[in-house]
Amino acid sequence: MRVANTDRMKAASTLIRLLGAGVVAGVLLAFIALPAVGSAGLTARDAANNFEDMDSHLKTTPPSEKTVVYDSDGKQVATFFDKYRESVRLDQINPVMRQAIIDIEDSRFYEHGALDLKGTIRALASNVESEQTQGGSTLTQQYVKNLLVDAAKTPEEYREATATTVSRKVRELRYALDIEKRLTKDQILEGYLNISYFGAGAYGVQAAAKRYFSVPASQLTVGQAALLAGITQNPTAYDPIRNPNDARKRRDVVLNRMAELGHITKPQAAAEAAKPIELNPTDPVGGCETSKAPYFCEYVKYDMLNILSDGKYWQLEPKQQQNVVNKLNQGGYTIRTTLDMQDQRSVDKTLRGAVPPGGNRVAAEAMVEPGSGKVKAIGVSKRFGPGKGKTTINLPADSAHGGGNGVSAGSTFKVFTLAAAIDQGIPVSTTINSPQTTTVSGFQTCKYSGMYRGKKVKNAVLGGGTWTLSNAGDSEAGNFNLKTGTWHSVNTFYAHLEKRVGVCNAVKMAEKFGMKQGNGNPLLPIPSQVLGVNDIDMVHLAAAYAGFAARGKYCAPISVTEVVDPEGKHLKLPKQDCHQALNADVADKVNSILQGVLTQGTAKGRAIGRPAAGKTGTCEEFTCAVFAGFTPNLAAATAYWDYRGPWTHKMPGEYGAGVPGGIWQRSMQNALAGEPAPGFRTPSRDFGDTTDVPDVKGLTVAAATAKLQEADLQARVAPGSVRSDQPKGTVVSTSPAPGSQAPPGTTVILYVSSGKGRGEGDDRPGNGWPPWGN
Repeated sequence: MRVANTDRMKAASTLIRLLGAGVVAGVLLAFIALPAVGSAGLTARDAANNFEDMDSHLKTTPPSEKTVVYDSDGKQVATFFDKYRESVRLDQINPVMRQAIIDIEDSRFYEHGALDLKGTIRALASNVESEQTQGGSTLTQQYVKNLLVDAAKTPEEYREATATTVSRKVRELRYALDIEKRLTKDQILEGYLNISYFGAGAYGVQAAAKRYFSVPASQLTVGQAALLAGITQNPTAYDPIRNPNDARKRRDVVLNRMAELGHITKPQAAAEAAKPIELNPTDPVGGCETSKAPYFCEYVKYDMLNILSDGKYWQLEPKQQQNVVNKLNQGGYTIRTTLDMQDQRSVDKTLRGAVPPGGNRVAAEAMVEPGSGKVKAIGVSKRFGPGKGKTTINLPADSAHGGGNGVSAGSTFKVFTLAAAIDQGIPVSTTINSPQTTTVSGFQTCKYSGMYRGKKVKNAVLGGGTWTLSNAGDSEAGNFNLKTGTWHSVNTFYAHLEKRVGVCNAVKMAEKFGMKQGNGNPLLPIPSQVLGVNDIDMVHLAAAYAGFAARGKYCAPISVTEVVDPEGKHLKLPKQDCHQALNADVADKVNSILQGVLTQGTAKGRAIGRPAAGKTGTCEEFTCAVFAGFTPNLAAATAYWDYRGPWTHKMPGEYGAGVPGGIWQRSMQNALAGEPAPGFRTPSRDFGDTTDVPDVKGLTVAAATAKLQEADLQARVAPGSVRSDQPKGTVVSTSPAPGSQAPPGTTVILYVSSGKGRGEGDDRPGNGWPPWGN
């Protein structure tokens, strides 16, 4: 009984296939043959009219193509793709490869039009007699199908393009007729070879040749061409990497077909068939994980997603965002960037030489060109990628570029209060008593719109009140002016200075230089902002310091300079924000003060052998350490913290001049090797830059000289000695006298004791007591 049922089922199946074949053949003949000879009835004419009314124009622009990223020197540094494809011209494909694909897929390709009636009817008849189907589609029809599949943007469109229905075949045929009218046979063959899938992630014959044999399509041999030509019928089953036996059998079928058609000899086919499959595969590489500059690549990726979405990427729904990502991966864009590989290599080498890549602590650095905002390098001590000891978070960048929320800026943020103070006309010589701990009251409040304590607020009043704080361990207490208070990074000095400047004004100055929180929110206008409590990213901090290097001209960081689509059209890039954030003379004065940080302040010893300026940053409770500095032609910012969480894993005793300062120093030296070493502009006007001559009475000459140098004054010992009860060699008095005002660089004369009391020793001229006393 079971056998009888089986026989009946087979008979029914055969009948259905026969009827289906008849329907398809009838439809095709009705559509193509009958209208041509004018012998169809009303039904055939209606069908033909409907066929003619169908949309016939199929866009034949190049298929989805990989996007390629280049550095500033035009060297490839990254690719983005969903499909590994590299389109080539027909003359760049070995003729034997072209012949192999024609022989096995459509041997009459150059003889028929869009439809090969003989082939179609032969395939239909064969399918009736066999459980295995035989294709009757021409290369042109297959090309159409591949175009439709490649253009599918949704699962529904993909299912429609691959459905095993008569309507799909009819639609393909309508498009094929149009393509045969518009394109030559060679153009169709070229398109087919570039769009077809050859398995193992390789789309197009050039990608397949490189994927399996590591050669271009122009260098394929007969055996290699036959192997590739055989794959397209079933790319999964005939994948020579996963299924070498089946792939070999299919290759031999192609070789025999080529010999049967007389395009190779039978002995040649037999010789090739006797050979085993020999592969020399190259894995397709793409995405930022395989880039030489992965973190810079990530920054570029997000800039591109914004460019392709008209700046709205982060406002889109997830599905819409994926469409933009697909556009990047499939668009075949040429992206030219600001990346300088010398700078990048310097950053990477220095970071990983200073901080173990697999450790818990991490360092991140970004370099930006003053005057242009061009991001030259972005690096992290950790390797990029998933897995232990690596990270895919773009730690030097803000959240909009694949980073986190950033890290505390520490005292690098003092530069904005300093700039605001000088811009307001507060004399540089203004002296403030700055004890180890101080309480400052009466801070102004500011209006704030943004996220605050997890809630979105608008025009909320923040700040104000009283603030108690202490100096960090790398600074000191005493009387300081704008210059010395900056050199020694005195927190209590800056708290008082911020009150005079106004918190709102200090924050506005930082915002003029592009500063915002790493999560994109505006800076919180609270008194402690001067100590960098707002979490920020290193790219924007470097760009801000680059603004000072450019004499107050701030340019927002950019990574992309040009984008060209496959048709040669240049995409419109966002207009860059470049503006004069600070008067050039005021910026020059800020720069002159920051130079002293490297020679006489908290970063003493971090000079780089050329004119440079910078500022250390030690984060609250040693949660991190930061250094930002610049020359007139390059700026960089470096942060160092514990990757597990800065507040749960603090770094006691780690200051900005330590690990981050060392990284900045070495990376800048290497990046600028061989580059010009311009100096900073001298301020062209007076900023009240006088200083109190310190009291050095009783100090040794060496100690007195050091104290005067800290006040930006020079020292010179007067000839001879002075009779005094003070120990021999100590300072008795100075000229100018202690407490008097002197311009920076003034030479202070030191009068040194002879160690003999008054009346003792000689009274020779030059050795007497100075008339102005001590």
